[in-house]
Amino acid sequence: MIVWINGAFGAGKTTAARELIELIPNSTLFDPEDIGAAVVRLLPPKHLAEVGDFQDLPIWRRLVIDTAAAMLAELGGTLVVPMTLLRQEYRDEIFGGLAARRIAVHHILLAPAETILRERIAGRETPPTLPLGEMGQGHWAYDRIEPYRAALASWLAADAHLIDTGALTPYETAARIAEDLGAGTVPVCDIVQTPEPTAETVAAGVLLFDEQDRVLLVDPTYKAGWEFPGGVVESGEAPARAGMREVAEETGIRLDDVPRLLVVDWEPPAPPGYGGLRLLFDGGRLDSTRAQAVLLPGPELRGWCFASEEEAAELLPPVRYERLRWALRARERGAALYLEAGIPIG
Repeated sequence: MIVWINGAFGAGKTTAARELIELIPNSTLFDPEDIGAAVVRLLPPKHLAEVGDFQDLPIWRRLVIDTAAAMLAELGGTLVVPMTLLRQEYRDEIFGGLAARRIAVHHILLAPAETILRERIAGRETPPTLPLGEMGQGHWAYDRIEPYRAALASWLAADAHLIDTGALTPYETAARIAEDLGAGTVPVCDIVQTPEPTAETVAAGVLLFDEQDRVLLVDPTYKAGWEFPGGVVESGEAPARAGMREVAEETGIRLDDVPRLLVVDWEPPAPPGYGGLRLLFDGGRLDSTRAQAVLLPGPELRGWCFASEEEAAELLPPVRYERLRWALRARERGAALYLEAGIPIG
């Protein structure tokens, strides 16, 4: 399992983690800052200049998942990970990737009062590996207090097990974490375990519309970005039926008729992904009563919304938005389209 210790710079994550591995048998410290430092050395300066923090680099997030899984496979036991995560989409990507490896994550937030954070920051130096565009500037940690405050208010407090460390020493903090873990008061992150594919896949999504012709989007907890209701087609399953099954499982809506095909999009392999065929179907229009009956059962989805095409462009990752854009054109024309990497062919 993993004990992920989150918190703002100055919360005492690393010092508590070092104490914690002495209290939890067969535990190992894994600091993702080491991955960040390696990435900064490996990538070209021009590429690094495009981001402000190594967490914004997809390679860092992927390497954190892969390294944590490899360390647990090599060593077993418990991995203690002190690392700030303030962007919910990065939490989803990393924790979802770990869940796909069947790795349980206990998410703990060290949350001293802001005045104490500022006092601690004043007495410390900025680690040179954290920021990419502001290396060595002492005000870096202060600039991160506002994003921490925003994350705390919007999602972080509800997602993690909070411990106020304002009056605790690093050892006392570690002892409190160990005690809460032992008592079972730090639950495993409630996130769906979606196995990573080992070959090309076929996935079916279904577009559902409200009375204003806005499309239904859902926010998965196990990957970054919004998505359409749908999922991977199981062996021996018809794609349209798979889409209907996924809609029922994810939203509680049961479609009476088999949806009409809008788009077939061949997604090329992009390591570590294998690609495959992505199909979008037209599930039709929901009246206001059915639209308000959308449910989000289980830990798979965090939220849902109906979005216009313009709003969807802001919510969806580019590849999914292009797929949606052409699906909407196919719906208008009444004829399905074949795409390759989001581009119509033929």
